[in-house]
Amino acid sequence: MILHYKRAIQDIWDHKFLNAVTIITIAMSILIVSAFALFFVNASDIISSWQKGVRIMAYIRPHIPHADISALKLKIQDLDRVQNVKFISKEEALQMLKDQMKRQPSLFVNLKENPLPDAFVIRMIPTSHGQGKIEDLANRLEALPEINDVEYGHRWLARFTNIFNLFRLTGFVLGGLFSVAAVFIVANTIRLVLYTRREEVEIMRLVGAADSFIKAPFYIEGIIQGAIGGTIGLAVLFVTFVIVSSNIEQGFAPDLFTARFLSVKIYGAIIFCSTCVGWLGCYLSLKQFLKP
Repeated sequence: MILHYKRAIQDIWDHKFLNAVTIITIAMSILIVSAFALFFVNASDIISSWQKGVRIMAYIRPHIPHADISALKLKIQDLDRVQNVKFISKEEALQMLKDQMKRQPSLFVNLKENPLPDAFVIRMIPTSHGQGKIEDLANRLEALPEINDVEYGHRWLARFTNIFNLFRLTGFVLGGLFSVAAVFIVANTIRLVLYTRREEVEIMRLVGAADSFIKAPFYIEGIIQGAIGGTIGLAVLFVTFVIVSSNIEQGFAPDLFTARFLSVKIYGAIIFCSTCVGWLGCYLSLKQFLKP
């Protein structure tokens, strides 16, 4: 076995350019696939965190008496999936807006009337989160005659979900194309190495060497190429992630968005897939070259 490893490493060293091209191709395919995987992980975290803290804003029609507002609050509280209901008067809403925009006080200098409506802040039971359940509750709130409008970020969520699905499809397509390209490049690299050693292989077959003995160094070479390519791809992704995430944390509050890298399990799965790419390319090459 040690002899097979030595021979595989020697072949890689003797054909540095071909192996470098192979490793770079595998690294690029792994980089693209893992980059999309990283996007999926963080996008899923954003959607999950939004759903955990989801709140529905129900804006009340103007000129509704306070007695009716109290009765309406009890009616909403009795709806399914509602955890709690908080009433915010238009005066409170305006003061909150002024507090949030302390650096632009000139915006409120010439404000003669309060343009904001009274509203309810409705929080759902945690187990009831989900876009379908949120939409169902929002529709029931809109059906109430005292409610003028309902807002819960559904447009933002729908657009984000569409972008998420588009990136997922693009990731699968590009990752698949680069993986196929990597397999064929590995196969051609091994094939060229086999041609340079065809006399040695023929002699080994004439003296009765088993095909498994002949193939072992080439399989090891393909696995090494895949492992190195996968490691390089993930290393480049990690460096890029550190740079980008540090800039994001400087521009946004850490409690609003915290990016995280791939887990060890996903990291290991990607490396395993990259070694499989190398092995598969070697298998295709040997299957064609070492015919009985």
